[in-house]
Amino acid sequence: MQTTFSLAPDLQQLQSVYARDGVVIIRGAFTDWVETLRAGFERNLAAPGPFAIENVRSGEGGRFFEDYCNWQRIPEFEDFILNSPAAEIAGRIMGAGSVQIFHEHILVKEPGTSKPTPWHQDMPYYCVTGRQTASYWIPLDPVTEANTLRALRTSHLWPKLVRPKRWASNENFYASEDDFMDMPAIGDDDPRILIAALEPGDAIVFDFHCVHGAPGNVGTNRRRAFSARYVGEDVTFLERPGRTSPPFPGIGQRSGERLREDWFPVAWRA
Repeated sequence: MQTTFSLAPDLQQLQSVYARDGVVIIRGAFTDWVETLRAGFERNLAAPGPFAIENVRSGEGGRFFEDYCNWQRIPEFEDFILNSPAAEIAGRIMGAGSVQIFHEHILVKEPGTSKPTPWHQDMPYYCVTGRQTASYWIPLDPVTEANTLRALRTSHLWPKLVRPKRWASNENFYASEDDFMDMPAIGDDDPRILIAALEPGDAIVFDFHCVHGAPGNVGTNRRRAFSARYVGEDVTFLERPGRTSPPFPGIGQRSGERLREDWFPVAWRA
């Protein structure tokens, strides 16, 4: 399925806001893709991949499940990544001439899950570096301000990356972490926090450097969110001080190299 979604006449404004804040909301961009992605979720949940994670420990209640790097075996995800307008939208708002798919990620919080997604940046977990990055958070269920994704505007401009943690245990992700800073305290009333209720098919798009998180799901409905992550031509491979997430075993690349297109296909060119 191929669909288009025009950003005109808002493209220039979205580019400006994305550069300034590191995050934008695009309403209704993927309404036509919701049922496709829901079908992909069911296929993924029935047969999780090798990197699937359960983030809720015994006694905590609920379920917080995530999985990633399954798009090449789940046809609905592959269809979205290569044929939806997501790659073009990402390329245009981040000012890239070409866009590669980095990976996809699904997140499921069942009703009664109190465990939050802690404040974090995605970039320090990844084996890449660069400025042309875009991550989608697309809810497949209605979300209120009480259980939506929250993003911290302008945090993509911080001079150092935030030290990555393991969500289930809060342990440091890498043994050597001299290059990272501790997450500063963020109050619930911080005016930089972007909070918005969303309908299925809306999207929050944010820079890999943008600090974001989400509360638990204390409502009565499941909260499914699909992420597709894209990179532009200034992004290169970076060897981290340990196993990255995703790990991409056997990738065979060194720091400074462009991502190999057989693993990360070009999804859009200007």
